[in-house]
Amino acid sequence: MTDIQLKVQKPLKDLVYLELKHKILTGEIVSQTRLMEIDLSEKMNVSRTPIREAIKRLADDGLVKVEPRRGAYVANISIKDMLDVFEVREDMEGFVAKLAAQRITDEEKDSLREIAKEYEEAIEKADDKENIIALDEKFHNFIVQCSGNETLSELVNYVQELSLRFRYLYYDDFSLYESTAEQHNRIMEAINAGRASEARLEADAHVKALKEFVFALGKKMEVMGEIE
Repeated sequence: MTDIQLKVQKPLKDLVYLELKHKILTGEIVSQTRLMEIDLSEKMNVSRTPIREAIKRLADDGLVKVEPRRGAYVANISIKDMLDVFEVREDMEGFVAKLAAQRITDEEKDSLREIAKEYEEAIEKADDKENIIALDEKFHNFIVQCSGNETLSELVNYVQELSLRFRYLYYDDFSLYESTAEQHNRIMEAINAGRASEARLEADAHVKALKEFVFALGKKMEVMGEIE
């Protein structure tokens, strides 16, 4: 592991938190893994204090559970958890897209079109899953930025992070990414054209399609005996 102390652009406690968070979200640290302060401090070459603070923040995020006698461990994420998340995202992201269509600047229109194109090209090249997920996140985050609402941005980012972890763990069907590219383009065109109602409908439909995918995945896992 790269010595985290070399990265001086952020306070050490924030770097430790962000690195552990990234490892949990991407599945590098899997569910039910115990987070031992002494082991993590040795691996990350830091004292136990920033590790302890990071674990507390991750617990506040819902990514870590802390229990008496068991200590801290990475929380599970279930199909039910994700369906709950998508119920929230469905209306929230539609509203974000509507605001973006009303407020987007000409410069932002060009950037949004370019981001959608980057995602589509990554799909055509059958790029690695991590890059595809990163570009998808970039697309949605930019729309949030275009909405110009900081409160909404914080709420959406929190909900999207919960989705991000699930995607790294379970999204292996490449056809999902191909259909997402088409959905992105429809959302982008509606926003850039200033068609607010259409942008909202397209964003709602996009999240609804993801929710249906997760529901079908849950049913498949039940049949295979992978979940109860």
